[in-house]
Amino acid sequence: MPISSPSSAADTSAAETISVLIADDQRLVRAGFRVILAGEPDIVVVGEAADGVHAIELTRALVPDVVLMDIRMPAMDGLAAARQIIANFTSRVLILTTFDADEYVYEALRMGASGFLLKDAPPDQLIGAVRSIAAGNALIDPVITRRLIGRFAHAVRPPAVLPDQLKELTSRELDVLRLVARGLSNAEIADELVVEESTVKTHVSRVLLKLGLRDRVQAVVIAYESGFVIPDDAPGRAAG
Repeated sequence: MPISSPSSAADTSAAETISVLIADDQRLVRAGFRVILAGEPDIVVVGEAADGVHAIELTRALVPDVVLMDIRMPAMDGLAAARQIIANFTSRVLILTTFDADEYVYEALRMGASGFLLKDAPPDQLIGAVRSIAAGNALIDPVITRRLIGRFAHAVRPPAVLPDQLKELTSRELDVLRLVARGLSNAEIADELVVEESTVKTHVSRVLLKLGLRDRVQAVVIAYESGFVIPDDAPGRAAG
């Protein structure tokens, strides 16, 4: 039976905490995530749901900062629930997955999920993922991302010319997009291009604005789908 419970840290200012909703049909999994997250002073688990329908209901009622969403659930699966949450609420969705669900994760990225995490990831990765997504970032694991998009992207060969949707980007913005698609953080991109991290942040923001994208995950998807970056080639090879 899906449950919802108030935070044990109710006396902590909401402005200082990250509210999380856990949606997974396995009670032990939910309990494990709750224990991990509840031990952090800046994170509060505001509710739990055992299916997609209840996840939507609790998101509407609680408006959590982050929804941890399992894919395979009864009544309504996690993808259908995530699609409605992304379309109707401000909560950001972190998809929980396993290695045998590649196609589902790819679909989740395309619909606007803020990232994905393996269900057996170490506790510190789960905590870091929640904080990163709550801060407005996207969680991108370069190994998994390249594997996913390498398998499911429509473009298998680089186009002869730069894809139309990328033509508004400057040369440096294209460089940044290429490195974002490889899964590099802003700090790592700054090191690669020998510029300040603040400069990289500006370039990333301009890329997202020009392409009409919400976050870095969507930028990764368009980079691979357009053929601008080829996942099976050496890092950095792209059309242009």
